[in-house]
Parts: sequence; structure tokens; C-alpha cells
Amino acid sequence: MRKNISGKRIRPYISLMIAGLLMLASCGQAAAEDEPEPSYTSEEIMDRIADIGNDYDGLDDSRDSDFSLFGLSSNSGGTIMYEATTTEDCEGEASVSSAVSSPSAVPADLGFTDIPWNTEGYNSITEAGFVTTGTNRFSTFGADVDTASYSNFRRTVYEAYEWNEDDYGYGYGGMDRSALRIEEMINYFEYSYPEAEDGEKFSVSQTIVPCPWNEDTLLYRVGVRAETIDISGGSNIVFLVDTSGSMFWNNGLPLAQKALKTLQESLTENDTVSIVTYAGSSQVLAEGLSGDMHHEIRRAINSLEAGGGTNGEGGIIRAYEIAEKYFIEGGNNRVILCTDGDFNLGTSSEAGLIELIEEKKETGVFLSCLGFGTGNYMDDKMEALADHGNGNYFYIDCTEEAEKALRNEIWSTLYTVAKDTKFQVEFNPETVAAYRIIGYENRQMSAEDFSDDEKDGGEVGSGQTVTILYEIVPVGSDFGVPSVESRYGNSDETSITGSDEFCVLNIRYKEPDGDTSELRTYPVTADMLTEKMDRDTSWAAGVAQVGMLYRGSEYAGTSDYDDIIDRLSEDPAVMEDDLKAQFLYIVGMLEDMD
Repeated sequence: MRKNISGKRIRPYISLMIAGLLMLASCGQAAAEDEPEPSYTSEEIMDRIADIGNDYDGLDDSRDSDFSLFGLSSNSGGTIMYEATTTEDCEGEASVSSAVSSPSAVPADLGFTDIPWNTEGYNSITEAGFVTTGTNRFSTFGADVDTASYSNFRRTVYEAYEWNEDDYGYGYGGMDRSALRIEEMINYFEYSYPEAEDGEKFSVSQTIVPCPWNEDTLLYRVGVRAETIDISGGSNIVFLVDTSGSMFWNNGLPLAQKALKTLQESLTENDTVSIVTYAGSSQVLAEGLSGDMHHEIRRAINSLEAGGGTNGEGGIIRAYEIAEKYFIEGGNNRVILCTDGDFNLGTSSEAGLIELIEEKKETGVFLSCLGFGTGNYMDDKMEALADHGNGNYFYIDCTEEAEKALRNEIWSTLYTVAKDTKFQVEFNPETVAAYRIIGYENRQMSAEDFSDDEKDGGEVGSGQTVTILYEIVPVGSDFGVPSVESRYGNSDETSITGSDEFCVLNIRYKEPDGDTSELRTYPVTADMLTEKMDRDTSWAAGVAQVGMLYRGSEYAGTSDYDDIIDRLSEDPAVMEDDLKAQFLYIVGMLEDMD
């Protein structure tokens, strides 16, 4: 039975923390004198958080399946085969048949409790620790603007809070806590970074403030916004849709259909659309359609049915063949893969799929991944495919996320403005004793890879932002850092003697059609240290703190869910940005379950 979250369990402590809050604090960013900040009562803030939090519909999509079940059977591999039809009308158009399969004899005792729901696949991440500048003052990594880990985290927390083991007999699946990618949580939200100046690829803002969870360290925040370009040019898009049996549930193929219809509404006569499906084999439902043929595209989307095995290899090969056939020189050429990542026919290993995608990206066709599903979702494979396909990765957990990702964001990701983007921060040993990057663990590179144009970085799209956080230990801090004895000492003669710089940020990138990288350099000096956090830094820090607490990080320090809500509730954006209000509701659920 689904729980009814009315906010009663969360409101008391929110009310306690923000009681008496009449004017939202500026967090270091004073409002213009002629534009006073709006004021809200604690009750208004409390109601806003509770109302937005209760509007989440991801559990409706994943659990309240609106179908008639005709049969269930188990094959030798333990996979459930089923035959069912939905009763959804699809906005007056042809009804969708979400799954068809030929059931075999059904054992009398077989029921939902036999379904192995907690078989999701994740790569565990080892959190980055402190590195002393005496041993390595370079931190190098590829850019990452994916957001899948946050929406997957959101789905997991809501499921854990609202469902119990009696519901359908299986509880919930969800992501492993050690698999949470904190940088994707941070980059999920909008920040007020300035637009890049004319002729510049990026705008860069940097701040250093006292760390909110450790009084002996500092927090260094980098905010990068890519240039915004005209994205009205033509796109050659191939929708590659997994229609295997594992996509049967409402948060699988039916949600993917909603997402694709959201995206097709933005297509024009300048775009070319093809639709390829794969289950046991691949099938071409539409090829080379003009983007303004909305009725034909929607009809093809509505015709999708789920059933059978998952030969992702065959579908990928076919999708790239069609993308190459309709290739637009100088345009956006991309395969958009919609799947739960549960490949079980053809090449199915992560290594084999990566090799396939590495080969295909040389055609100039990029790959974006849209993840769907619960219980058997394979996050590890999805992330690997997007990373090696020069693309981006979203996890779609609800209809609102489909709107956000495919109506508001995907066009930026589709139009890459900086390819193989890498960041390298060089810390000054005279002012910084040690540092640690927060997140980006699986994006790390050697210092030598930074200037090697043969090494892949990350892709950044038009107008996209990238946020990076470091916790740094200044020289003279009481914070204990690991020491390393050296027989030979530090013979590096390139250090800047007597400099007051904390560090320097270096960015390398290639033009979308280029092979040679360009370098941009942004130093950080001592006079940039401020006592109070600006709102962007405060929000990014709060999200990072939640991620650390959720992962059980040894570096979380004094972080506390109550304190995080108390600080972030002061941000006026909470009253305007649904996603930020929802985040505080999620933090409330975590506190309630803690």
C-alpha cells in the first residue's frame, strides 16, 4: 500500500529550523538597493517544500502499473516472461501495447514475490582522499556534465521512504550508496554563472570560502559556463529504443515513449529523425523522416511494444548505419539510446560494448543515453556507453525529469561546443598543504594526460555549466594531513616562489570538429578568499554535504541534515525553483530515515 506523504513527518523539524525566518539571508550576495529581496514566512517556506516534495510522480510511473496481466512464467535464466496490454490512451491516439510475449505454463505458486527486483548494476566509487601538494600538486580530470546519478538517487530515496517489503512482495531496488557520483548531484542544479564573453569559449568564476563542515579547511568552488551558440541548425537523430521484455513496466518503455514524444515536439523541418528498436533483433520503424512530420513520428513511437531478449549490439550497429546514411556535415549527428542497460544477447559485457562504441564514435556520430527502469537497471553500463560515445547520460525516473531533460536540456547537450574538455588544477605548495576533489573520482587522469590530445576528456554543450568543488588545507592549518618522507626531496624548479596564489585552473578543449586542443588559464589569488559563501557556492556545498552523508563519507565532518536544510532554506531560489525545493524535501526524508 502506497504511503501518503503529507509532509507531517517532515514539517516539524523544518518549521523548528526556519521559525522566525522573515527575510531570507543573502549568503554574501547583497541584493540591489532598488530590487529588495522577497520575504517569506517560515510557514510559506515549509508549505512550499512539502507541496513540491509530494508532487513527485516517479513512484506512480514505476509501481501503479495500469495494465491487465495475462500470464507469468519463469525461463531457465530466471527472467520473468509476461504478456500484457496497457489501458493508457496516449492523448487520444492509438493505445500502446507495452509488452507482448508468449507465456509458457505458469506454476501455481509463481507470483510477484518470485521476481528478482534488486539486481541493479553499479560501479562502486572509492572516495578521493586528501593529497599533499608535496607529493602531487596536480589534479587532472575530464569534464562531466551528466546528471543521471542525482535522479537515480532521488528515485531511490523516495522508494525507500514510501515503500516497504510488503508492497508487491519485493520492497525496492535502488542504487548502492557507494555508487553515488557527487559531481552529478552538484551539476544537476542551475547556477547563476555569467555568460561567456564574446570570443571566449567559457566564463569562469572561482571562490574560496571557509569550509562549512570543517573549520580547519577551505572550500574552493569553480563555476564554468560554456558559450551559448545558435542551435537552430539541423540535427540528424536516431532514436534507438530497447523494446525487450525488461522494459515492460511503466517506468520503462511507457515512460520512454512519453520522453521521446516530449523531444519530438521540438523538432523542425531542419531535422532528420529515424527510429530503431531492438529486442531479440533490431527493427527500423522510421527512417529519414523530416522533423516536422510530428504525426508520423508520434505514431511510430506509440507503436512500440516490449517483449523478448535484449540484443543491444545489433541495435547499436543498425542505428549507427542509419545515422551515417543521413549524416549532416557541420550539424548534430547523434544516436539517442533509451534502455535499462540490461543487455543479454549478442555482445553484452561492458568491455565489449565499450569497444563497439569506441569504434562507432569515430564516424562523427555521438551517443547520448537515456536510462529507464527499476529493479534490473544497469547504471554501470549506461555510464560507460555515454562516456565512451562522446555523449551525455540522463536517468529518467519520472515525467517531470523527462520534461527537464528532453525539453529543456538535451538540446544543449546535443550541440557540443567543447570536445575532449579537461580540467587541471595546480596547487601552490607555499599556500596549500593538501587538497581533495569532491566527486569526479571516475574522471581522474594523470597530469601528463592533460596536454596529450590523444586522451579523451568530456564533452560540454551550448550554455552548459560545470561546477567543481575542492576542500583544501591551507599551510599552517591545524588539520592533520598525511606526510611523505622523501630521500631526494623536491627538485622541481618550476614552483612560483613567494606567490600568494592558492592555485591555477587550466582548461584544455578542442573545437567540436578539431583535433588540437587549446589552453585557457585562470589563477586563484589570496585576495579571492571571502568569509561568506555566495548562494551558488552555498548550494553546491550543501548538495555535496548531502552526498557525503548519504555515502557515509569519512570527510563529512560536522555536516548535518538539519543544518543543511537550515542554510539552504535561506536561498530565495527555493521559492522559485521546484527542483531545489524538492531537494530539501528529499533531505528531510533522509533525516527522517536516519
